[in-house]
Amino acid sequence: MPIKSKMFRVATEGATTDGRNIERSWLVQAAKNYNRNTFGARVNMEHLRSLYPDSAFRSYGDIVSVEAKEEDGKMRLYAEIAPLPELVALSKAGQKIYTSIEINPKFADTGEAYLVGLAVTDNPASLGTEMLSFAAKNPQASPFASRKSHPDALFSEAVQIDLAFDEEAEDGGKFSAKLREILGKFSAKAKGDDARMGEVVAVLEEVAETVAAQDAAFTAQVKRTDTLTNDLAELKKAFGDLKAVVDKIDKTPAPNYTQRPPATGSNASGAAQTDC
Repeated sequence: MPIKSKMFRVATEGATTDGRNIERSWLVQAAKNYNRNTFGARVNMEHLRSLYPDSAFRSYGDIVSVEAKEEDGKMRLYAEIAPLPELVALSKAGQKIYTSIEINPKFADTGEAYLVGLAVTDNPASLGTEMLSFAAKNPQASPFASRKSHPDALFSEAVQIDLAFDEEAEDGGKFSAKLREILGKFSAKAKGDDARMGEVVAVLEEVAETVAAQDAAFTAQVKRTDTLTNDLAELKKAFGDLKAVVDKIDKTPAPNYTQRPPATGSNASGAAQTDC
């Protein structure tokens, strides 16, 4: 099943960046403007982006949605991500527990702020106040210059997070959710209607429970099928590797092997003759 994180805080107004402190308006605009169809921001490591899919600095997921909330008198930015399995594994192992956002205060031709990236790190000092202040005061020597998607983009101070993930329901789950929505409408009507409507609602409740149970059973069966498919692929690969070794052994002469001269009895011109 696809996995999404629960909303978690990624930035607070007034926090340090490698240029200026984060402005309230940036966070409000970033939440308002974020659209994956416009520009889908990705999760990376240490704000480094590799072109190679097997690199340690490849992408580790996508930012799905962003929202701004005012808490304790300060505006805060929250994000929801769709992590790849590698990021989930790292998080469960207690790795990469700090995040830093990349925000462009004037994105493209909008003139407003946009969230363009989210980095994870194990070393908060690498994106801490001192390092960001140094980068701001020494832009020519900034270690972040080559990592930015745009020269105007800014990196925020790394903050510790506690990622929690939810599995998304597949199509069957969506159907169940829709059924529960319809059921809710019937329930509201039943309160002001006669007993017959109550009976209809009771039947729909049974249907909803049955569909939910079948949905769970189908999802479990899909997981088992996927597991068996993966196991079969591994067995096929192992068999192919073994066959290649056996074929190589069959075609390789034994040590000190000497091939016997060809027989000449069937060839009259080249046959050995006896001198009698």
